[in-house]
Amino acid sequence: MKIVQISPYFPPHVGGVEYHVKELAEGLAERGHQVTVASFRLRHRAPHVVTYHNDVVLPDTFQGHALPRRFSSAVEKAGEKLARSILDEAEMIVATTMSYARSSPVLQDYLDKVRVVPNAVDISRYPQRREKENYVLYAGRMVGYKGVATLIAAMKEVQKAVDLKLVLAGEGEDRRRLEKMAERLRVQARFTGRLERRVFIDTISRAEMLVLPTQSRLEAFGIVLLEAMACETPVLAYDTPGVNEVASKGGCVYSSQEELSELIVRLHQSPARRAELGRKGRRAVEENYSWKRAIDLMESVYREVE
Repeated sequence: MKIVQISPYFPPHVGGVEYHVKELAEGLAERGHQVTVASFRLRHRAPHVVTYHNDVVLPDTFQGHALPRRFSSAVEKAGEKLARSILDEAEMIVATTMSYARSSPVLQDYLDKVRVVPNAVDISRYPQRREKENYVLYAGRMVGYKGVATLIAAMKEVQKAVDLKLVLAGEGEDRRRLEKMAERLRVQARFTGRLERRVFIDTISRAEMLVLPTQSRLEAFGIVLLEAMACETPVLAYDTPGVNEVASKGGCVYSSQEELSELIVRLHQSPARRAELGRKGRRAVEENYSWKRAIDLMESVYREVE
């Protein structure tokens, strides 16, 4: 079977989507499929996977992890019109969670075509470290929609109540602004920059908890949640469609900055609860988010449209 994946970024660029596309492509290739990955430098493009089965390049399957709705009205309408024209022609649409598809202003009109193939991780790469260190971790890009400023502000209140540091791993255009914010609020925060893969896994496995503060629909799943859960690190995430479905299997969701501060303090003060959430998250990854399962599901979608 001929498969084309289109991704805005691809390794060596580091990120959740890049990792997912690489692992999916390699897994499908190992099963005998002819897989090509096309990548470009434009940012925030919605389609990530296109499949074709004929000599004429007409896609049968469309996979979108996020359909951005953050532009001016005119551009937004044009983008939605283009997305709908693609979705109208696609035989199947792959979403990482059904809750995201149902809540999407665009995808909710195509639910009969939607098939769910969740993101995945190789759990053997992540240690079960039950002795945690005294820090809350954010791991991801330092850009506006990720909500890092909300986490820093929440940690100001946390650090008034308990001795708990903040570690922020990643790079991005907002890093300097966020560093200045942490200094201004007198939040004990360490910015590590981008971490080499081995160091990243060690850092996420040692964290007392991981927070994904994104409130934007541009965050449709949150692969970093799976990485933390695989290490038995509890996760906290803002209550947005898709992300909440994943986070609730190995942690807690929240809906305000104040609630986030309170959750962090409560979890810090309850090692037993953190351990319980850690075990629950690891089991969820083992049962629901393996690469074998993801590739099996993807192949079944392809066969459905052959």
